[in-house]
Amino acid sequence: MNQESKLIKKVLILALITIVYNVFEGLVSVFFGLQDETLALLGFGVDSFVEVISGIGILHLILRMRYSAVHKRDQFERQAMKITGFAFYLLTAGLIVGSVLNILNNTKPDTTLVGIIVSSISIITMYFLMASKLKVGKALNSDAIIADANCTKTCFYLSIILLATSLLYELTNIAYIDIAGTIGIAWFAFKEGREAFEKAKSNSLSCCCDDHCHIQ
Repeated sequence: MNQESKLIKKVLILALITIVYNVFEGLVSVFFGLQDETLALLGFGVDSFVEVISGIGILHLILRMRYSAVHKRDQFERQAMKITGFAFYLLTAGLIVGSVLNILNNTKPDTTLVGIIVSSISIITMYFLMASKLKVGKALNSDAIIADANCTKTCFYLSIILLATSLLYELTNIAYIDIAGTIGIAWFAFKEGREAFEKAKSNSLSCCCDDHCHIQ
């Protein structure tokens, strides 16, 4: 097995880890988000499930790389991006409606301790995945893998938002802190949805960040 094949195998493993981790993270976050009535954790969990759809598209792309150079997305990957974008928009709407209802009903979490634990683990995991994918992407000189590494930053930022709001709520017990975290997650979900549709339309394999697509 040559060096390139070894690197592609490594990034394939990283893609699988990303999918499996997001499934597990989503299950834990949604369960405890509902149980503890913390909307921020619930939204974070649903976001993890949507990331699984995106991750499947990335996995498909990497599998293609094992046989030939990849310069643009195929139909399967484009469709996965469209589904991902639609799911993120639904999540955004759901979180906004949920935030309004929580304010009107004066609902607040029982505890955000699980959010602290989940987000702390996620920060470490996402940083590892981001750094590892970036290293392999640069070694392979692959725009696709470097873009995937850069897009993992969004999950990293979401984890920081969840950790900050969960910690603040646990310390102050102010209901609006959980709402603020939820709105932050909704904003990122909307941004991810927009980027997913941009990627579905574009031939570029770069990560869509800010207001246009580029390699960071």
